[in-house]
Amino acid sequence: MKIIQILITAVFISVMTIACNNFDSKDNSTNEQFVKKYFQLFNQHQWKALSELYVENAEFKDPSFGKGIVKQSRQEFVKKYSELNQMFPDLKDEIKTIYVSGNNNVIVEFVSTGTAPDNSKFELPICTIFTIENGKITKDFTYYDNFDETK
Repeated sequence: MKIIQILITAVFISVMTIACNNFDSKDNSTNEQFVKKYFQLFNQHQWKALSELYVENAEFKDPSFGKGIVKQSRQEFVKKYSELNQMFPDLKDEIKTIYVSGNNNVIVEFVSTGTAPDNSKFELPICTIFTIENGKITKDFTYYDNFDETK
């Protein structure tokens, strides 16, 4: 009788572990593919299509906005990246690593590169934490060294 209880318990734990892992891996795969699509649109400079991956007023944390969290509309997003693209026509991001965290968060390490009109080039390592809910980005928290060497 004790052996049967142990076997039933072991089977139950195995089934629950497999069920939980399958659920998480499906969500992880979906979110990872979503982020890859994001960077594909970014590198094609498809700012309007990229903005549509966000909710209408997503939360952003970015050194270019100063300290704290800023809500930004899709239209403001398109304007910001269109202007950035004017300064750096060959703007490109290269994903280094994607970390899926839970069902809603994806952390991406990437390097942004580009060339300014004066032919100066930049290479900037960046880390972004995306929060994805119901198929849209609700939070985009981006971290990079915004140190200005001219100061």
